Amino acid sequence: MPYLIGTDEAGYGPNLGPLVISATLWEVADGVRSEDLYERLKSVITAAPNGRNGAATVALADSKKLYQSGKGLRLLERGLWAAFSLLGQCPRTCTEVWEGLAPGAVANRRAECGYCPDETAVPLDADADESQSRAVALRQAFDAAGVRLLQLKSRVIFPEQFNALVEQCGSKGVVLSRATLDLAALLLDSLPSRQITVICDKHGGRDRYMPLLNEYFAESLIEIHGEGRQQSVYRFGPEDRRVEFRFQAKAESHMPAALASMASKYLRELAMRALNSFWCSRVPGLAPTAGYPQDALRFKAQIAGEQSRLGIEDRVLWRIK
Repeated sequence: MPYLIGTDEAGYGPNLGPLVISATLWEVADGVRSEDLYERLKSVITAAPNGRNGAATVALADSKKLYQSGKGLRLLERGLWAAFSLLGQCPRTCTEVWEGLAPGAVANRRAECGYCPDETAVPLDADADESQSRAVALRQAFDAAGVRLLQLKSRVIFPEQFNALVEQCGSKGVVLSRATLDLAALLLDSLPSRQITVICDKHGGRDRYMPLLNEYFAESLIEIHGEGRQQSVYRFGPEDRRVEFRFQAKAESHMPAALASMASKYLRELAMRALNSFWCSRVPGLAPTAGYPQDALRFKAQIAGEQSRLGIEDRVLWRIK
């Protein structure tokens, strides 16, 4: 049975808040491709936020389709809690979500900037009992389709570490690429000898990934099977453990990358809610921010006095790229 790995990020563009990269690992029946998953699982999963089957399906899709600032997290949480149920998990607090998806990030959160441990009950907008009641039907449909979700993992890079990595690597694009390959390589190392396909969203405008792959898989002879604007494909390894990397525009159209997109967005939203709560409780009249450049400058100017009073350096709060 082959494996599929999907990756995606959230928070590449903002100046405030973390960059989050996530990866999902799936086992599928022989002959099943990532492109086939929505059709095989259509009784329980949809790529559309308002699917035809309504309450019978949950959406696993590009997080930008499921969440817009100010419109609630219900659709995003509904899909994520469905995924958690397939993994035998049911987080009840924000801290449990962090520990389940990105345990290493818990120790790196800077409480003085607002990224403090949070025992807020989750899901925030969705119905946890509804998700649990759907778990049996989900597992049955996945079993019938010959599909198993095995892992959902994230890496969270907060501003202080992000700034250090940008200075070390020379660009935030390289930081994103290396963090993505770190996660993918970690999952690959845990797998036995089978066919493996890794689907990554394209990193900025980059079309060529051979130098990056050579850093991580130097012992392999990597073959280029096309490099272009829509897709760049690479293959390596023996026949019994053939690995294919696909860096693809709109990779979120594939379920493994879509779920990675959702996990990344959710962790970033939890981080931004904590950040906004911290500063808005200290600066009267302060409006929350999503952290993107123009509004981030407004936010930074308004918190400057309190930031100085608290002795918080820019390098731990503000991303340089």
